[in-house]
Amino acid sequence: MRKPSAPADESEPRIVQRADVAPIDGFSLVVDGHFKTHYDDQNAAQKAGAELLGRFPMLQILIYDAATRTRSPLP
Repeated sequence: MRKPSAPADESEPRIVQRADVAPIDGFSLVVDGHFKTHYDDQNAAQKAGAELLGRFPMLQILIYDAATRTRSPLP
């Protein structure tokens, strides 16, 4: 049995974040060379990166700062 789909009026537009395009504001995690999660402040990005690195120590995780367009390793 098929579920009824929501009418086009009620569905909210999706925000698509491409992994090959650098964000223009805030901070992002770069995992093995791909842009992943976006954060508004650097502390939140560092906390999430440290948690991810704790679970998966083989990953290369960097913090991307969109304002200066630089990538820095986790402290």
